[in-house]
Parts: sequence; C-alpha cells; structure tokens
Amino acid sequence: MSTKVRLAQRPEADELLGRSPLAALTGMLLDQQIPMEWAFSGPYTIMQRLGSGDLDAHEIAACDPERFAALLSEKPAVHRYPGSMAKRVQQLCQYLVDNYDGDAEKVWKDVDSGKELFRRLNGLPGFGKQKAQIFLALLGKQYGVRPEGWREAAGVYGEEGSHRSVADITGPESLAEVRAFKQEQKAAAKAAKAAK
Repeated sequence: MSTKVRLAQRPEADELLGRSPLAALTGMLLDQQIPMEWAFSGPYTIMQRLGSGDLDAHEIAACDPERFAALLSEKPAVHRYPGSMAKRVQQLCQYLVDNYDGDAEKVWKDVDSGKELFRRLNGLPGFGKQKAQIFLALLGKQYGVRPEGWREAAGVYGEEGSHRSVADITGPESLAEVRAFKQEQKAAAKAAKAAK
C-alpha cells in the first residue's frame, strides 16, 4: 500500500500514512477531541519516539504500558489525553496481533463487501459506528479500497463531493471546508439544544 495522502499536512507524517496501514488506523483512532492534522501526525511521532522506521503492531502491543504512555506524553504530547490514548493504541495493536497477525491491512484486504468491511472496522477497539464509517470512507475515497457497497456502508461519509470528515481532506483547502462543515454542525446542534 502506498498512497499519496495529505491528512496530517506534514510531508513526513503523510508519507507514513500513505504507506503504513497501521499508521492510518492509528491516526483515525487518535482523531477525537483534537484537530485532525494533530491526530494524523501522531503515528509519525510515535514511530520516531520508538526509534524505528515504521510502526509495528507486535512491538507496540508488547511495549511496557507505562513506557508507552510516557512516549505519548513527551512534549509535544501526541494527544490531549496521552495516557488514555496510549492504552487505546496498545489495545488496537493487541487486537490486530490476535486477529490479523499484526497486519492492519488484513482488516480490509480481500474483503468482499462494504458491509463486511464496516463490520470489521466497527469491531476494532476504539472504533464505534461513526469512526468505522469515516475510516471506511477514507479507505474508499483515498486508498482505493472499494469493495461492493462501500459508499452505502460508509453512510453520509461515503457521499461523493462531501466535506464532512477526514475522508474528504486532500489538502489545505479541503481541510478548511471540512472544518467549516464541522463548525456549522456544532452551531446547529447548540442552537437545537438551546431551543429545547
């Protein structure tokens, strides 16, 4: 797998995301309560701090939890909540080791349908329905993983030409469009809550 993506908006981090299925999955896992590009830069930072040229699910799963949490907590921290996210990253890696021989790409490789791909993604630790749909849309739109029915399985995130999520980010302009969409959604939700 080698794809040109611009999710982190940092060439070295995006290069890793384009070649490492585990980095892409980890970036998606980290994508909550922090800016998207910070989340998707996280895998590169983790790789650097581990002192290796790639991310390895076996290595991360086997890492001492306190040491791994300390790696994510170093300044600048990988996430706003580095301790709890370190635990989640290790849980994800352990799940990949137990179910996919540590190979993140096996989650989607040779999958027959969008429904099955959604089921697999939704089964990953730290991936709920929305995160699974967004990642499925990202795989389809930017990584060329398009099993039959993938757009339907991704829900609104699979819509062509949408600017809803990280799946639609291809550079600074689309990042700004996705940010604007998210701000509108937040404002609408706040207004609806105030109207109750």
